[in-house]
Amino acid sequence: MESLDGALHTPTPVAALRCALAARYPHGRGIIARVACLDAEMTAWFARLLRPAPDSAAAEDLARGVSPYANAVHLLWTAWVFLTPLFTTNGYTGRWLLLTALTYPVFLLLFARVLLAPRRHAAYYAWAMVVMGLALLAWYPSSVSYFIFGCVMLRGWGQSGLRYLLQLLVCNALFVLVAWSIGYPWQSLIWVPLMALIIGICINVAAIGQEKEAELRLSQEEVRRLATTAERERIGRDLHDLLGHTLSLITLKLELAGKLHDRGDARARLEIGEAEAVAREALAQVRSAVTGIRSSDLAGELAAARLLLECQGVLLQYAPPPGLPPAVEQALALVLREAVTNIARHARARRAEIGFEQDGRMLHMSIRDDGQGHGVVEGNGLAGMRERLRALHGSLSISARRGEGTCVLASVPLPPPAPAPAPLPLAAENDA
Repeated sequence: MESLDGALHTPTPVAALRCALAARYPHGRGIIARVACLDAEMTAWFARLLRPAPDSAAAEDLARGVSPYANAVHLLWTAWVFLTPLFTTNGYTGRWLLLTALTYPVFLLLFARVLLAPRRHAAYYAWAMVVMGLALLAWYPSSVSYFIFGCVMLRGWGQSGLRYLLQLLVCNALFVLVAWSIGYPWQSLIWVPLMALIIGICINVAAIGQEKEAELRLSQEEVRRLATTAERERIGRDLHDLLGHTLSLITLKLELAGKLHDRGDARARLEIGEAEAVAREALAQVRSAVTGIRSSDLAGELAAARLLLECQGVLLQYAPPPGLPPAVEQALALVLREAVTNIARHARARRAEIGFEQDGRMLHMSIRDDGQGHGVVEGNGLAGMRERLRALHGSLSISARRGEGTCVLASVPLPPPAPAPAPLPLAAENDA
């Protein structure tokens, strides 16, 4: 912390100049004031320039828990800016040194702005890299690196891959035209566009995957929010239906008991006893309701699954679940949640189906999709599903065929029904 505080309080060059002027010219307050104003303006300008916009690539990295400086590793490719003269006939010259000193800081600024600017503006800075690279080709062969960086960073957030590919082809066509008119060797007309295409496609395919993950995360958060809202409304309705009538009855009983007590009527004790019995019954009902609230609701998971898959363009069909014991329902609800999340992330399906079938004392829940199908990899999600079912003496089986989708089958035994209470003997009923 001390080093950080020291860095934050280190005077800027303008501040140092201001202190020197104040010491040498104690009466030059006007000059010092102007220098101070310039210092403040420059500091504010740099702060605005390097502050990431809320919808920038750097802000998205921060939201995913990734350091915004992770993208700086791509700057290692700029080593070719300094190595290119080794492969040219002129080598390192004064002109190369001057142009590098002038253009490399501009390139770094454009690179930073692509990451820090709003998504809708980031492509403008990438186009500026492309234009700078093409404009300097005649005098500065190292500008090929600027051109390739601009091509790779052209794609904006949410832009289709086809549109980016068209932009990439246009940029490379311009490079071939400019390089051919200047007299670049024919090998350069092949390897530079090829490298720009390969690197651009590879990096942006990975970026598309990150965008899909971000969209899935947003849809899941929206599903959780809607499910939470629906659960709050359900709890409110249940509590109103459960306690509204009961508390009104207790109030009436106690009011009546108070009036009877004022009259000295012995029935006041009877009314108080009835109010106590109603209160105990309400307490038992509240405890039962809280137990149901704490456990996972299979019907609620089905509704959340439908919302999540609809956000991904997957049509979900399911049958209503049968009445189940709380432990079985909770385990199946958690298995259902994990299976539906896997469909949304990996299946690339168009349809999904959830079914329930009871075979004697065994209940089977099946989750099917028509996605791509893939080899089953035993991860933490599948291991957790198996453990939950194994605790109830159940089992989990998964079958997948490439191009035919995946089927998850959860089987769990149902506990035997509780025996009916034995009828009282006739004599005991008469005595009662």
